[in-house]
Amino acid sequence: MPAVTLSEVARAAGVSPATASRVLNGSSRIPGADIAERVKAAAATLGYIPNAQAQALARSSSGLLGLIVHDIADPYFSSIARGVQSAARELNKILLLTSTEGTPAEERLAVEAFTSRRADAIVLAGSRSTRPEDEAANSALLREAYRYLANGGRLVLAGHDLVDPSRHDASGHGDTLLHGAGTPPVLIDIPNETLACELARALGGQGHSRFLIVAGPEGLMTSDLRVAGFQEGLAEQGLDKAEVLRAPFNRDGGFETGLELEDTVRQARNSGSPCCIFAVNDRMAMGVVAALRHRGLHAPADYAVAGFDDIKTLEDFIPGLTTVRLPLEEIGRSAAEAALTGADPAPASGEVVLRESTARPS
Repeated sequence: MPAVTLSEVARAAGVSPATASRVLNGSSRIPGADIAERVKAAAATLGYIPNAQAQALARSSSGLLGLIVHDIADPYFSSIARGVQSAARELNKILLLTSTEGTPAEERLAVEAFTSRRADAIVLAGSRSTRPEDEAANSALLREAYRYLANGGRLVLAGHDLVDPSRHDASGHGDTLLHGAGTPPVLIDIPNETLACELARALGGQGHSRFLIVAGPEGLMTSDLRVAGFQEGLAEQGLDKAEVLRAPFNRDGGFETGLELEDTVRQARNSGSPCCIFAVNDRMAMGVVAALRHRGLHAPADYAVAGFDDIKTLEDFIPGLTTVRLPLEEIGRSAAEAALTGADPAPASGEVVLRESTARPS
């Protein structure tokens, strides 16, 4: 059966289509109460379904909040999404969610899609890429973001600012993008480097002196900052720089690297100076532990291991994993509130949490 049209509702109520539209689409120019009631009664009787895009035009607001994450199956992003959803619900907004696998090309498509649907605001959560092969995609994402902002949208970045390759381009093309009309994006900066430095100090304070880092691909900003901060913390204590092994930024990347580390871990244990492995996120750390357990090696008896993020999955993980706790749900809530209300977001913080996985064996 074809959908009931606005014109049919108008005829049934004895009014013009423009009047029916003003009543049903939420315009500020609402006719008298008796006419409005007649239109609403006709719409209910006919089973009319309002057009969301028409309502957005009438109200200058779609009631939609867009959320862009790398991988909703990752507990890091699902925790942020939970906070965003909670704030959106309280503010009577509908959340639209898309998962992009973290590429700037996919993120640009997501921003474009939310722009076309007239989302009131967008939250973009996750790392940025500084890899040379992503330069063109970063420029395209920047252009799309500022086009959205110039048309009245609000954009909140949870993690890192947008990458502008043209800042290093003699053409200066980026200046036009960055100084266009509209509200500039709001950044909730997660202090990855500072917190990784604090973790290195804490592990050195426990007596660990031989370190390895399991990191994500080079050019992934979150991973690179955590590596840099951890190396800085080691240097402050006069400890040797840690070797860095690169892998996919997920559990499987950690698992494959853990298998490769078997001989290194055994040799370090047998020498009486067990190694301490820092995986730059908890999922990678969990993969390392699973791989070494598969080879008969256990933390903290044979080696120490630490992660970063304190994802919810760790509540049931053995051994208890030393990590850096980020208030992910609160970050999501703060980002959504800033996006939807224009309020200043609370600064992100974190803390080192020492658990069994790095306890020195007696």
